Amino acid sequence: MNQHHWKPRKVVIVGAGNVGSTYAFTLALRGLADEIVLIDANRDFAKGQALDMMHGQAFFPSIQIREGGPADYTDAALIVITAGAKQQPGETRLSLVQRNAIIIKSCMDEIVAAKSEAVVLIVSNPVDILTYVAHKVSGWPRGRVIGSGTVLDSARFRHLLAQRCNVDVHNVHAHIMGEHGDSEFAAWSITNMAGMPIDHYCETCEKCPEPRLGRDEIVAEVRNSAYHVIGYKGATWFAVALALADISTSILRNHHSVLTVSAVLDGEYGEHGVALGVPSLMSWRGVDTVLQVDLPEEEAAALHKSAATLRDIIASIDIPELK
Repeated sequence: MNQHHWKPRKVVIVGAGNVGSTYAFTLALRGLADEIVLIDANRDFAKGQALDMMHGQAFFPSIQIREGGPADYTDAALIVITAGAKQQPGETRLSLVQRNAIIIKSCMDEIVAAKSEAVVLIVSNPVDILTYVAHKVSGWPRGRVIGSGTVLDSARFRHLLAQRCNVDVHNVHAHIMGEHGDSEFAAWSITNMAGMPIDHYCETCEKCPEPRLGRDEIVAEVRNSAYHVIGYKGATWFAVALALADISTSILRNHHSVLTVSAVLDGEYGEHGVALGVPSLMSWRGVDTVLQVDLPEEEAAALHKSAATLRDIIASIDIPELK
């Protein structure tokens, strides 16, 4: 490749706390980016995080990690926003909304002002609502502003199914859809083990006396996973950093993975004016295509309920661009 046409894969991470720094560390270990820039309201903290990682430079692929500022948005390939108020024990993601909507609006205003051409990935909670806020504030095509959605929830779902069925997690294909939160649901209709629909697999498996036994408990465990971790240690960061690295791989390496990111819907599933975790085809452009899965009536109703929940919250946010 002619070096004059080479463009470094620069990732800017807004928020250098547990999630942002663990994600940066994961990117570095995997060699996914050429340059990682940490931006934080506490600049010394961001400098310390970057320096701590760079001291290990001899142990991971060649990469630059440093502290930066809004000027770094201009030539970024991917901007990941993890900044925001932290979810407290017992607090729902939705209760964070107004505080974090203001933070996201401020970030997006700076990104737009920098004439950035990056894909923006929202991680801060409530992620679906903040993804929609970021999209509206930016005025960008919807595919360039996405949220982490239910990618982590889907991984938790796969983990629990793998444990229950004693099947390697990499042979379990399963999606949690809807809100990244209390109204999410399991798309059992498209869940499969080793290429077999879950219902078919369960009929051949002797582990469960009744194939559908315990499904509600599995979904409840997925839904409450974050609350359990928060209750034990105050916050989640390892698994979410890995989920973000998976999303980033598809964007930075143009992998065309199908992931349940939070995508702004424009008629898909009959929904508008909301962002939800739905299977989407990912590329260097962000979301290339929102895939319309043919959901059975019960699952379609759950998706509409999730969308309605989020739209009600969006209507309550006091930001001019949403009116």
